[in-house]
Amino acid sequence: MKYKVLVTKIFQRKKSFIATALYQENKLVEVSLESLEQQGILGNIYVGRVKDIVKNLNAAFIEIAPGVPCYYSLEDLKNPLYVKKINSPRLVQGDEVVVQVVRESSGSKPPKVSTNLNFSGKYLVLTSENQSLGISKKLNQETREKLRKTLTFEEDRDYGVIVRTNAAAASLEEILLEYQQLKKEYQVIKNTAMHRTVFSCLKQGIPEYLHAFQSLNPQQVESILTDDPQIFQQLQQYFERLDPKLNDKLALYQDQLLSLSKLYSLENRLQEALQERVWLKSGGYLIIQPTEALTVIDVNSGKSIAKKQAQEHYIKINLEAAEEIAHQIRLRNLSGIIIVDFIDMKEERDNDKLLKSLRAFVRTDSVPVSVVDMTKLHLVELTRKKVKKSLAEQMQSGNNR
Repeated sequence: MKYKVLVTKIFQRKKSFIATALYQENKLVEVSLESLEQQGILGNIYVGRVKDIVKNLNAAFIEIAPGVPCYYSLEDLKNPLYVKKINSPRLVQGDEVVVQVVRESSGSKPPKVSTNLNFSGKYLVLTSENQSLGISKKLNQETREKLRKTLTFEEDRDYGVIVRTNAAAASLEEILLEYQQLKKEYQVIKNTAMHRTVFSCLKQGIPEYLHAFQSLNPQQVESILTDDPQIFQQLQQYFERLDPKLNDKLALYQDQLLSLSKLYSLENRLQEALQERVWLKSGGYLIIQPTEALTVIDVNSGKSIAKKQAQEHYIKINLEAAEEIAHQIRLRNLSGIIIVDFIDMKEERDNDKLLKSLRAFVRTDSVPVSVVDMTKLHLVELTRKKVKKSLAEQMQSGNNR
């Protein structure tokens, strides 16, 4: 399945954003909003200072700027890059250490940082603390074994390497060239950090609308459209480094009478993605209610059905709901714990079919989703990795114009 990618400026609720939208057959499947006024910090690398150690949480709070504490799990502590170390073998208050923002703030939760610095390319990710060689699990076993045998890196390195899905279609020369570039970038950060003051930003993450293309396989991209000349130029420059072939798919939309966002009804789709109720073609509907702790999704039949037809109708609605739930989770960028209350079905084989279908539907998500199981109360548990804010939170993050 190929994507059509739109990158355009939009205005929602008196706030302005750069929207990166992925469409499959004219259906919006994923969208990311980047505030034009409020720059994000995801991916940024800082010299942070340990403000507090919270033993009962096995965590620390590390400031990356005055009054900006970030959560840090002490379980992640392996081989941090210290800029200033208090005389103690443990991480203690006052230590200055290099950290990277791996999760933005969400609700009442502060940003999360890691001392495992990641440097991402098209084919590889270099990691500063995890020193093993990892290969994307999205690749089949045969391809993974082939890459493991083909790729060799220095045995005495003080960093790890993760081989991304895109590496399967690349030559050995392309992969090794990127490896040298990422290694150089890491070494520059290591050497520079020692001479920088606390709260210095050592590296800024690339803008979200550019970052989106790092995770996309160029072969999956059908076309890339923008109606902003400045964004068009920035995309051209970025693609020259990432993959020049993407420039062949890039076009500047120039219709003065109909904007790109209006042509694809982007504003309308965004408003629909914030609504609590989602209608299904069968007449059923979903109720999606995010809370601080988890997201609850309720599946409703929407109309009464004769008893003889009920079970057959319920499996039909549940299967349709499973596909739409996978779509809505990705579109709204819901994460953490998700509980789904499907319509109860009597036959165990129907429940098994539902779980199998749901697992297949969420597999297309660009973010890892795990369908855990169905409880005794027939509630389905899912988890989705938290990377960035939900779509609703992204829309709230922009400053007023």
